[in-house]
Amino acid sequence: MIELYTAGTPNGYKISIMLEELGLPYTVRAIKLAEKEQKQEWYLRLNPNGRIPTIVDHDNDDFVVFESGAILVYLAEKTGRFLPRDPKQRSRVIQWLMFQMGNIGPMQGQAHVFVRYAREKIPYAIERYQKETLRLYEVLERQLEHREFLVDELSIADIAAFPWVRRYEWAGLTIDHLPNVQRWLQALEARPAVQRGLNVPEKTKTAPKAALEENVELGRRIII
Repeated sequence: MIELYTAGTPNGYKISIMLEELGLPYTVRAIKLAEKEQKQEWYLRLNPNGRIPTIVDHDNDDFVVFESGAILVYLAEKTGRFLPRDPKQRSRVIQWLMFQMGNIGPMQGQAHVFVRYAREKIPYAIERYQKETLRLYEVLERQLEHREFLVDELSIADIAAFPWVRRYEWAGLTIDHLPNVQRWLQALEARPAVQRGLNVPEKTKTAPKAALEENVELGRRIII
């Protein structure tokens, strides 16, 4: 049994979507970001960075994995799904996974902060992070031109990028000029497992605001 510590954020959705796609049994512990539960000592013993998500694999000596990209790789290797065994194809998937982890998440997160939640509107910062996020979307557009998913078949690269890109409006962006990205989003959104994963944990009215406020306060990338 997998135990998932999560909240309603793009990084959290990556793992709930992955678990639903895999059909693995798991339990959910919703972390109360507004109460800074992720900073409590018991949680820091699981995740030293004090962020979500984290998993504990009770079928593997209670093995703990934190960082969403690392969790995706762990689950893919555990099950033999969504990460090719062929070395070249595997590398391609990992490259696009790192593209999300190192680019889309941080840049779009900053766009969310400066567009919507910063107390002071700073035009330079807004323009910088909007333009960079849009540029990254355009990279995806080119990659998706002749393929359904980022690396031919559905992989952890798609599962990582999808929860972020679907929130493009929060960054004040439009994707009307990106038909391939639109098609890709629609294909993923239509998957029953993805729909189930986007409802984990059960939504509350206060959770998104709490997550946003925490990240603005800390001056870190936004994760909602």
